[in-house]
Amino acid sequence: MEIPVPREEHLWLRKLVGEWTVEGEAKMGPDQPWEKWQGTETVRAIGELWTLAEGKADSPDGEMTMVITLGFDPQKGRFVGTFVASMMNYLWIYDGALDADKRVLTLESEGPGMTEGKIFKAQDKIEMVDDNHHILTSWLQGDDGQWRKVMEAHYHRKAQERRLEEAA
Repeated sequence: MEIPVPREEHLWLRKLVGEWTVEGEAKMGPDQPWEKWQGTETVRAIGELWTLAEGKADSPDGEMTMVITLGFDPQKGRFVGTFVASMMNYLWIYDGALDADKRVLTLESEGPGMTEGKIFKAQDKIEMVDDNHHILTSWLQGDDGQWRKVMEAHYHRKAQERRLEEAA
């Protein structure tokens, strides 16, 4: 079997590789206040075609662990991946695309929302601010068709890993 050659989309994902500190806030229910949280994330490459991110964060309920896989499927022409977390028993399946400016990756999925027993359309958006900062926002589409932001997190590359471009 011949190993595929990485494409531009695979190289875009490589920007996420590294050690990150994370500060975010999430809304745990429709009538709940925003709750702040902090954590870390380690993203590594799996060969030339995939990334694997493992995050840890403190929450009022204790430490959470999250794992994200991301790649690009040339046959589909789409980004693909998964998301799992220690605080839920659902496997999120990602299907996504970059915007025209190649700054925002929108990952679409379906999964449980804030109403028990219902499945909702969801989006996670990764916005590359620069090589050392990206923002992840999570959105759920309500019964009324409106998209509501349920989480926003800012990822900052750890100081010892800052990209050389910043020093130049």
